Amino acid sequence: MQHISEDINHHSDMDVITNYPVLKSFLVGSFSGTFSTIIFQPLDLVKTRLQNPTPKAFGARPGQSCGMTAIIGHILQKEHVFGLWRGMTPSITRCVPGVGLYFSSLHWLKSNMTSGDPGPIEAILLGMVARSLSGVCLIPITVIKTRFESGVYEYGGMTEALRIIYRTEGVRGLCCGLVPTLLRDAPFSGLYFMFYTQTKRAVPHEWLHSNLSAPVSFSCGLVAGLLASVVTQPADVVKTKMQLYPNKFSGVYSVLIYIHQKYGIQGYFKGLVPRMLRRTLMAAMAWTVYEQVSIKFSAIFYQIMQCSG
Repeated sequence: MQHISEDINHHSDMDVITNYPVLKSFLVGSFSGTFSTIIFQPLDLVKTRLQNPTPKAFGARPGQSCGMTAIIGHILQKEHVFGLWRGMTPSITRCVPGVGLYFSSLHWLKSNMTSGDPGPIEAILLGMVARSLSGVCLIPITVIKTRFESGVYEYGGMTEALRIIYRTEGVRGLCCGLVPTLLRDAPFSGLYFMFYTQTKRAVPHEWLHSNLSAPVSFSCGLVAGLLASVVTQPADVVKTKMQLYPNKFSGVYSVLIYIHQKYGIQGYFKGLVPRMLRRTLMAAMAWTVYEQVSIKFSAIFYQIMQCSG
């Protein structure tokens, strides 16, 4: 097994060429996205309701401020445990192919646009482009997901939601919030990939090729996620407002003015804690699972090629 592992490391470039790397990246990325989405969905739901503080969303009296604990308590009381996973269907529909598209796009871009490990600026650009591609493709599902989680809209299902939004708001309604979504996701992914790759560079090389590889990758992901989440939080708040109330705001600037007038500077960071926890843990888990499963796939492919040879 040690001999196989050494051969895999020396022939990784050949494996990338012969084993359909983009397809493999998509499948492994989708696999990793499934588990992280299911596990951390409650945090995303709480984040959305913190950003949309209405009595209907979590049972507060007008003017009453509620935090994470109060929102979770209200959901458990009114919707029971499964209420914490409200919006799971659109979340899975968005995140699973979205993560797959992100990893496959990132792999293709990294293989064709860079030579060797990307530097900080290259890493930011690669992450931003890869996330923008998946974000544009899946924006209608993002709109539905946000509305399901908010507790404001009562759709019977995704098909009904698509039909109602298209009938009442047109194509614009299905794409509302695209700009702040890209301003959130593209910088997050760019910064995350940069922080992640640079943090891993600072780790002793032998740690990455030992039994510590998984926890080391996860720890690097946590650091990267924390830093990237804080920077991109204002765009996430703007995106939520635009997707929940498309007729109320004329654009990103009007949302920024509204938030500042009503909540002040702190309004741009509503829901930061649950989003930071979710995005950090989800991204760290997705990257860790992605890398570990990719290694297993490479080992399986290598053994198949050896047997067939």
